[in-house]
Amino acid sequence: MEDLNQRVVVITGAGNGIGAGLAHAFADQGAQLVLADLDASDMEKTRSELPAQTRTTLVPVDVSDPEAVSALAERAFEICGEVHVLCNNAGVGCSGLAWEQSLADWEWLLGVNLMGVVHGIHSFVPRMIAQGAPAHVVNTSSMMGLLAAAGLGAYAASKHAVVALSESLRMDLATHGADVSVSVLCPGPTNTRVYEERGRPRASKAADAARPERVAQVAQLRELMARSMSSRAVADCVVDAVRENRFYVFPAPEYVAGIEQRYQEIHQQVDARSEEGDS
Repeated sequence: MEDLNQRVVVITGAGNGIGAGLAHAFADQGAQLVLADLDASDMEKTRSELPAQTRTTLVPVDVSDPEAVSALAERAFEICGEVHVLCNNAGVGCSGLAWEQSLADWEWLLGVNLMGVVHGIHSFVPRMIAQGAPAHVVNTSSMMGLLAAAGLGAYAASKHAVVALSESLRMDLATHGADVSVSVLCPGPTNTRVYEERGRPRASKAADAARPERVAQVAQLRELMARSMSSRAVADCVVDAVRENRFYVFPAPEYVAGIEQRYQEIHQQVDARSEEGDS
């Protein structure tokens, strides 16, 4: 989709971070925007900073609620007629040992990071196929969707699922002969507010606040994010991927070495088992 001028772009999590960066990047291409976020004031701030000529619709949405995402799709198609690019971008994050992370945290992370993408696909993709015009779906994962790290088990699990879902979605659409392309965004650390833990269950936040080591870990994560890649730089990579119809989007290629190391370990262990079977 080389020409994005006047194309309709829906972005979830558009109130801040990568979502706000996507709004600016697509607006600079002349796109018409439908911005969705849990926080209406954040969306208003994003809109106020866009070029004055940008046609923008704001829809408050909790992506973990399937009915809310369905209503977002109804609104977008009612107002705009078509949707050419869907960015399932809304995401949250928190850290903790896998066996200590509360079940409420697991439900919250999976509800937004994974089910938010599922709800977007479920509500938008059938309409995007039926409209008959070329379209593109961008699902926001993370480098933690292809790697892992201590203390990020729940977050990484949600993001691994988004990568697998995106790969399967691409195959499903190709098998169906649909004119809908897919990209999966896997950014490294990015200057966002993801570890402000908006919407996290209060009991989980209170429990962490009472543990000095957890407070220190969160502070370190926030410091890392603050000095990392800008959201706009990540968003520009997404726009390029949509225009070039690329599936994997790696704004921080230095992390690809870690992916290669992971698969080398898999190959080594598979080869070792094969050698045992031959002996």
